[in-house]
Amino acid sequence: MVFDFDHTLYDGDSGTHLFGWLIRRSAWRTALALLATPLLGPMIACLPTRRYGISGYAWIGTVGLNSRGSLDRLIDLYVARHADQIRPRLLPVALEVLHGHREAGDRVVVATGAPPELARAILAFVAHETVPVIGTAVGPKLGAVVATRHCHAEEKMRMLRERGYGDIDIAYSDSSADLPLLKAAANPVVVNPKAGAVAMFRRVLPSGTPILNWGCRDRAGTPAGSAGQ
Repeated sequence: MVFDFDHTLYDGDSGTHLFGWLIRRSAWRTALALLATPLLGPMIACLPTRRYGISGYAWIGTVGLNSRGSLDRLIDLYVARHADQIRPRLLPVALEVLHGHREAGDRVVVATGAPPELARAILAFVAHETVPVIGTAVGPKLGAVVATRHCHAEEKMRMLRERGYGDIDIAYSDSSADLPLLKAAANPVVVNPKAGAVAMFRRVLPSGTPILNWGCRDRAGTPAGSAGQ
């Protein structure tokens, strides 16, 4: 069983929330981010260049760090300090489904575009769920700690296969970027999709694929507990 993280288990973009905090922790980082926004903002708004825009903000938030371990320690600090804000963003229905798979003895993994320590720390510290996490690899580069391998789209599937998760029974995701994952699963489940993506999912995924809403108020899908879930 493979779960995406953002907008699937977590209501929002966890990486954006983390890097926002990393930038705001000093005035000069905040000022640099404001200066870079006319360039980076439009890049994030456009899907083909989105990861480059995100990488720019990640560089601003981590410049001066020299190892993945130093970023992981900051991630753990962020989660510990913001547990009360993070907890309401974890979707109870999603956590119930994840926990149900674990209780049934299913092999469960979370695959996310965020740094793996972020999802791992949130699930362990806030939700008290310990599951394997595959995420975007990070490392030192250009004086900061930035993505060295993005867990995204086809690359997410490659990373899953490398870790022994090639045979997927059920995959849960909100994102069109996860179409390779959803198509690889014997039973794809779309959760919390953007309203504009629903027709596309119905067109490209097998007939009868569930399209559910697990509690994201600004997203589409059949609400949890409704007929047809």
